[in-house]
Amino acid sequence: MYCQICPRACNLNEGEIGNCRARANVGNKIIPLAYNKPCSIALDPMEKKPMFHFHPGTGVLSLGMAGCNLHCKNCQNDSISQVSPRNIPYQKATPAMLVEWLQKNNIRSMAYTYTEPLVSFEYVLDCAKAVHEAGLKNVLVSAGYINPGPLNELLPYLDGANIDLKTMSKEGYLENCGVERDVVLNTLRTIAKSPCILEVTNLVIPRFNDTEELLTEWCDFIHDELGAHIPVHFSRFFPLYKMTDREATPIPTLQLAKKIAQDKGLQFVYTGNVPGAETTCCPKCGAALLVRSGFNVMMNKIKGGCCPECGTAIYGRF
Repeated sequence: MYCQICPRACNLNEGEIGNCRARANVGNKIIPLAYNKPCSIALDPMEKKPMFHFHPGTGVLSLGMAGCNLHCKNCQNDSISQVSPRNIPYQKATPAMLVEWLQKNNIRSMAYTYTEPLVSFEYVLDCAKAVHEAGLKNVLVSAGYINPGPLNELLPYLDGANIDLKTMSKEGYLENCGVERDVVLNTLRTIAKSPCILEVTNLVIPRFNDTEELLTEWCDFIHDELGAHIPVHFSRFFPLYKMTDREATPIPTLQLAKKIAQDKGLQFVYTGNVPGAETTCCPKCGAALLVRSGFNVMMNKIKGGCCPECGTAIYGRF
């Protein structure tokens, strides 16, 4: 029996912690060890995911399960992502319980986030179905390392997704994350062709993915293969986990990334973990449409999904 979620053919009895050890074979059914057992539940602003073009200014119930199928040296959540679900406290939360909480508290969206939700695929799928059937929304925050079959099974229930594209270097993905880059590229291509609102994040790390060449290649991929309308987030790195040998990302590096993206024609470019770069502007007339302060929306002028000044349609759900 082999796991069909991540592209590795890991034996279920011999897989790595956070990868196939996050799953168990019960009869002929694979069940995540974290099924109904999230290790983190919190009410977040949608902007924290970050999702800037999906119901901005609203709250989202965020759900995290232990484990990950990547082993990034810069992981910001290693205390829950690089451990087995057997070895961490959890809260009981069935799909029905989560939907009941959303309805009771008038929260319209659920996010699967914090670690890598796809290692708990069956739980996420069942939750997403229940949320969808209740007329509510699902958001996936993921590194995008998944086989096409499971992705296509989950995608009809997803309304929004933020996917990390960590670098365009194949060697960088293997060295820092332990996985193949092209799997993530294919995930992005698939989601971009669907009705799901897609945003893409790049954590810009000194001496890893911060060269002008790599940033340009990253922006070219977004523009040429996903579309100029896809919102992108360049986030600031801070030394953590196994990558404490370098400094936080210099602000000028983030400014360079933003300039490259804008020069390439990307319409919605944001920088994360730094203040003052959160405003959404109309790509045609330049009018300020969504003004944010941190995770708070201070002004939203978008009307019917369009710029009120020139009528240009703005990508997203508003």
